[in-house]
Amino acid sequence: MDRLPIDDALPALLDALRARGMAVLEAPPGAGKTTRVPLALLDVVAGRIVVLEPRRLATRAAAERMAATLGEPVGRTVGYRMRGEARVSGATRIEVVTEGILTRMIQDNPELPGTGAILFDEFHERSLNADLGLALALDIRGALRPDLVLLPMSATLDAAPVAALMGDAPRITAEGRAFPVETRWLPQPLPRDQRWEAAMTGLLRQALQETPGDVLAFCPGEGEIRRVAAALGDCGCAVRPLFGAMAFDAQRAAIAPEPDGRRKLVLATAIAETSLTIPGITVVVDGGRARRARYDPASGMTRLVTERVTRAEAVQRQGRAGRTAPGVCWRLWAKAEEGALAAFPPPEIAAADLTGLALDLAMWGSDRLPFLTPPPAPALAEARALLAGLGALDDRGGITAHGRVLATMPLHPRLAHMLAAGGGPLAPQVAALLSERDPMRGAPPDLSLRLEALAGRRSGDGPVLDRIRTEAKRLARDAGPDRGLSAGALAALAYPDRIGLRRSGDAPRWLLSGGRGAAMDPGLPLSGARMIVATDLDGEAREARVRQVVALDESEFRLLYAAHFRRDRTCAWDTREGRVAARDRVLFGAIAVEDRPWSDAPPEAMAQAALEGLRATGLTFASAAARLRARILLARAQGADVPDVSDTALLAGDDLLPWLGKARTVSDLRALDLTEALRSLAGWAGMAEVDRIAPAHFTTPLGRAVPIDYDGEAPSIELRLQELFGVVRHPVVGGRPLRITLLSPGGKPVQVTQDLPGFWASSYADVRRDMRGRYPRHPWPEDPTQADPTTRAKPRGT
Repeated sequence: MDRLPIDDALPALLDALRARGMAVLEAPPGAGKTTRVPLALLDVVAGRIVVLEPRRLATRAAAERMAATLGEPVGRTVGYRMRGEARVSGATRIEVVTEGILTRMIQDNPELPGTGAILFDEFHERSLNADLGLALALDIRGALRPDLVLLPMSATLDAAPVAALMGDAPRITAEGRAFPVETRWLPQPLPRDQRWEAAMTGLLRQALQETPGDVLAFCPGEGEIRRVAAALGDCGCAVRPLFGAMAFDAQRAAIAPEPDGRRKLVLATAIAETSLTIPGITVVVDGGRARRARYDPASGMTRLVTERVTRAEAVQRQGRAGRTAPGVCWRLWAKAEEGALAAFPPPEIAAADLTGLALDLAMWGSDRLPFLTPPPAPALAEARALLAGLGALDDRGGITAHGRVLATMPLHPRLAHMLAAGGGPLAPQVAALLSERDPMRGAPPDLSLRLEALAGRRSGDGPVLDRIRTEAKRLARDAGPDRGLSAGALAALAYPDRIGLRRSGDAPRWLLSGGRGAAMDPGLPLSGARMIVATDLDGEAREARVRQVVALDESEFRLLYAAHFRRDRTCAWDTREGRVAARDRVLFGAIAVEDRPWSDAPPEAMAQAALEGLRATGLTFASAAARLRARILLARAQGADVPDVSDTALLAGDDLLPWLGKARTVSDLRALDLTEALRSLAGWAGMAEVDRIAPAHFTTPLGRAVPIDYDGEAPSIELRLQELFGVVRHPVVGGRPLRITLLSPGGKPVQVTQDLPGFWASSYADVRRDMRGRYPRHPWPEDPTQADPTTRAKPRGT
């Protein structure tokens, strides 16, 4: 057996596990940790050694490699287990499993009888199942199985936090690669306007020309793989795609040597990033992109986003080139850009749909597990709300009998609920369809077309349809009693928050029961449907585009969810119509199954809605009310015990409600006379204070009441100059000098003053000189302070 770098670290690792029962192993890509460590533990660990792998292909490949090392077939000492397939026997000591299998094993029997060790391979990927598996294993080790050996392993793991989580477990490091790898970068960053596929194709051609050996190229997804393959054309080598949705035989063909010995180019997603050795690969071309799922708990939708790789992912990809011989790694970015890359990809638990996790935690009976990254509270709350709606959790958040059934099914809880509650032969087909990638990519989004393809009445992607048929047969064993539901009703069971009711108008737009919007291109099948279930959406928060949909019969929907309807009688301000809207509705979530006018709505509810309108449109004061409000505000500023009647204060509370009972429209609101409302708010004693501090009128020496205007910067009046003869102290209102506009006998302004004695002593002489000639019959005494006030003119001829 050839020596690998991991071999030098094995003695220290085994000593640490004998002493502590836990450790964290850091070993670079190609060091051999995946296959060497489990075999080395055979003589150290009593019982079965469970090895977790992130992907099905890696699970089989690791088991086959270890079995070949022992010279045995798979299923004897080394076996594997994954959903729907197992190769194990009573003699199996090393069982390689996909990560979700461990959770089921623990939930079935927390003591894990017969299991001596759990190895978490490629733990740096931080999948949700791996994080949950480690948290559960640590909980078990602390409470039930102190002898259980735990070992996370990775090439690019931030090991310190993991070791700390495990009680400061020893960190063992393996140095060096199997073979050296030379790294080559672009001479300068790609232009912003260059398409990724074109740049990747150009770099691949350069790598094929300048470096010998088989090539592994990393692309973000299947679509990019197909486009790059088409752009390459005949490149002189066998081009093999490799992605997760491929049939297993096609995946095996991609990693196996070419039968005719031709040079091979493997165009792969992140499936080839870890735990997989492809014979003959000595060249890696890293496209620098990774596709990740991002879940929005507010919309309940997951969307795929393409992002730049992290430094950890780049190291993993680079290591693929040095597995079997010295290699070269080409990177589709400049060396100067390396520093801008994030260190590690985000853990899946921080950005994923947590519905399955929430169900597992409820099944476990506690969410106080030692997570390396705690699940985000909003996403977890949203997941629990969905589970409660599916009947999997009770009012206290505990798991129900139905929830326990769902937890045993290898499906998302939505689809498990559909399978258990819907039953019949159609439910497994719909569940399998919704679990797989679309077998009719590019076809209209109608789910019924996919069901026809599954039945052989339409064409589609043959291998994908075969996988769906196989999975449907397996799921049929878990289906509940047949209720004779249509595909639309079954989908409504799985997606109660995505039942859509068509909006008004001609455009194909729906309001979903979860509160979001959905839209479809006009002219497509179902674009005219009144009710739909959106089984796949693009994740846009406000109005998502429908990617897969099924029609829902309204009568079937009413029978299915009648117990979940609620009556909702509301009075609210309709901003679009500019009026109070009183509606009597029957709601399912956010959609109105029935909607009619509420003819006998209570007056207080109508007034409250009018107040909402007033808050939306703003207050409008008639002149009398405006003057009164200004007086109240001035008196309040001078210390009077009166309420705040500013716009903000009046609209913040409910004080105006008694005067809004008959207001229904914007016009009604604008016509409101709030004078009595303001007097009532101030009260009798308050108005007495207002009248004292900020009177409505100024009384002239002749006893005439002149209205005071409070709208300006200072209270103001207008009156004839002669009416103030003899006044030697300037009038004060609200602690402020009154602003007086002095008028000529003809009613024209001649002076504005807030200092009447000063005016008499200075400017009056000039005014007197100008005015005497114009108005000779009116008195213009030399000393106005000693004259009597008057509004009369001298009789003619005097």
